[in-house]
Amino acid sequence: MINLLSSLSKTIHTSIALAIILFLGFFYQNGGFSFDTLFWSWVARYTHVLVGIMWIGLLWYFNFVQIPNMSKIPDEQKPAIGKVIAPAALFYFRWAAAFTVLSGLILASLNGYLHDAMTLSISSGIPKHTAIGIGMWLGLIMAFNVWFVIWPNQKRALGIVECDPDLKAKSAKTAMLFSRTNTLLSIPMLLTMVAAQNLY
Repeated sequence: MINLLSSLSKTIHTSIALAIILFLGFFYQNGGFSFDTLFWSWVARYTHVLVGIMWIGLLWYFNFVQIPNMSKIPDEQKPAIGKVIAPAALFYFRWAAAFTVLSGLILASLNGYLHDAMTLSISSGIPKHTAIGIGMWLGLIMAFNVWFVIWPNQKRALGIVECDPDLKAKSAKTAMLFSRTNTLLSIPMLLTMVAAQNLY
């Protein structure tokens, strides 16, 4: 067990294997599933939840853990964050954002409410679609911030892209402010997503 848990790769592969075993158990207990729109909608939702947890989890890691504690780290130790941990976290952060949006759009399309939700159900007046639509737009704004504001500025702030010291400091501030903006939007976004599934 120690050997398994000491390796992230082995841990993840074992987790996937357990998930497959559980899925097969549900499959046979139910007498099988039809591989129809309902099934693929479930696959899209499961994917959406998985990558969404990684995205928002890393967003909250940056804002609740890394940023508030950077000033407490001795200067000689800060390169470990800036050169190793932050770039790795940002890789998973930005791709989780992309796959959260992609899987969410696929899910909405499979369930037939994509257009209505994206227009906030103004024409049809379905409250559930309005709620999920608000959440989708908040998620799209947040993903835009990740890819087109936070990531380009973080590349300069972390020295991945060379720039002068003034621009580097300005980029770090911009990345932080937009990360905080996403944190501000994250709780209302999650509320609308959960409300659409449970209050209507």
